[in-house]
Amino acid sequence: MARPSKFSQAIANAICTRLMEGESLRAICQDQKMPGQRTVYQWLNDKPEFQQQYARAREVQADRLAEEILEIADDGSRDTYEDDEGNIRTDHEVVARSRLRVDSRKWLASKMAPKKYGDKVTQEIGGIGGGPVEMNHKIEFIGDD
Repeated sequence: MARPSKFSQAIANAICTRLMEGESLRAICQDQKMPGQRTVYQWLNDKPEFQQQYARAREVQADRLAEEILEIADDGSRDTYEDDEGNIRTDHEVVARSRLRVDSRKWLASKMAPKKYGDKVTQEIGGIGGGPVEMNHKIEFIGDD
């Protein structure tokens, strides 16, 4: 059976549902029942209704990542272990892996939904010492007198 390449709303719904459940587009498109990535990208160019549905699915996916960040950060169940002598030790590898998982999700969420999860960037323009900006204009008239 060949991979689908003709747009159908049922396939679009399946793609968007899987995205909202946290699956990557790459993984979805590896499924032989799904179109290839190039086909999906072409649909995004050609089908405005799919483009909107896809954008909403990505927003939901970013919200899911934010929820996963909280779950990972709150789960300390494997952060410590008991050594052979009965001492409680910190498993630094588990803590580092959790930090990496959180940071990866933060970065991805900030790219998927920058207005919601991206860093807020402000820019202030000021003069010397934080004072107002001074604007000096010099007008010269050049002509025959």
